[in-house]
Amino acid sequence: MGDYYILDGKEVKEVDLITWAEWYEKTEIHVADEKIGDVRVSTVFLGLNHNFGDGAPILFETLVFGGPLDGEMDRYSTFHEAEAGHKEMVRRVKESHIQ
Repeated sequence: MGDYYILDGKEVKEVDLITWAEWYEKTEIHVADEKIGDVRVSTVFLGLNHNFGDGAPILFETLVFGGPLDGEMDRYSTFHEAEAGHKEMVRRVKESHIQ
């Protein structure tokens, strides 16, 4: 597999560097972005493969900014995994605010 990817709707497509750069420059990369109190949970499409070994490309990332889970991160291969992972991280952040 290559290194450069774009989204066509929710479908990931492998592309060359020029196509990727042109697409990435003008595209909103957020899959989801939520505030829970003073905490932000952001899930983005990275566009570059962050799997530096064997296996499926890692193309999405959820990151928590602030609160008890500040810096928590998960990464995913597909849009659907990223959506589900974002929801799970939001659940964890909400739960951490209760305790």
